[in-house]
Amino acid sequence: MAQTRPGKPGQTVDRAGLKPDGPHGMSTDDDILTLNGLAPTPALADKDRPRVLLLACGALAREILAIRDQAGLDHLDLMCLPAILHNSPQKIPDAVAEAVTRHRAQYDQVFVVYGDCGTGGLLAARCKELGVQMMPGPHCYAFFEGVDRFAKLSEDEFTAFYLTDFLVRQFDAFVTRPLGLDRHPELRDMYFGNYEKLVYQAQTDDPDLDAKARDCARRLGLAYERRLTGYGDLSGTLKAL
Repeated sequence: MAQTRPGKPGQTVDRAGLKPDGPHGMSTDDDILTLNGLAPTPALADKDRPRVLLLACGALAREILAIRDQAGLDHLDLMCLPAILHNSPQKIPDAVAEAVTRHRAQYDQVFVVYGDCGTGGLLAARCKELGVQMMPGPHCYAFFEGVDRFAKLSEDEFTAFYLTDFLVRQFDAFVTRPLGLDRHPELRDMYFGNYEKLVYQAQTDDPDLDAKARDCARRLGLAYERRLTGYGDLSGTLKAL
């Protein structure tokens, strides 16, 4: 993934980086999650269960909060590191380690909601050193699709470019601007000439996001495929904590 601009100065944001002007009364502020992440966001305390801190990528905040609230997982608190770290994956292991070290004393368990995410195994090694567990799989595309299913599909989809709900909403911040396509559209074929299709892994059934994802495919000159994956392995993993 690639990256974005600061949140809007003076913007009022409530807990969880949420603002009360989106669908269902609140929407995740993607610019803030991209650049700043999210401070620990307590659920309503469930004193009968060990407290767990979910240390996640900002790109997953909306999905994790939805799973937590829908399933009544009141023992799970959420903290997100900036999604922009995916521009520099070599920084992710140190950022995760710093956050774990800073917050672990306040919790019974810290669970890292990252895949390998381009760290070449360094994140898994760091988590092992710290004695914390993390999501299985190479990246969020895999655990949204289901790690086993994604492994099988990827054998025939090595020319696919993937987007999630978050990346559709943040397409310009993560693709267009960092690659310079807004200034030099002629670079498109250099970056995407070997891709054949854009696969939109939809976490939600949202016609507006579907239309935007389809437009992203058009802009990249790729065929379009939409899959309603839902939350995939992420849901079951969090419910098991």
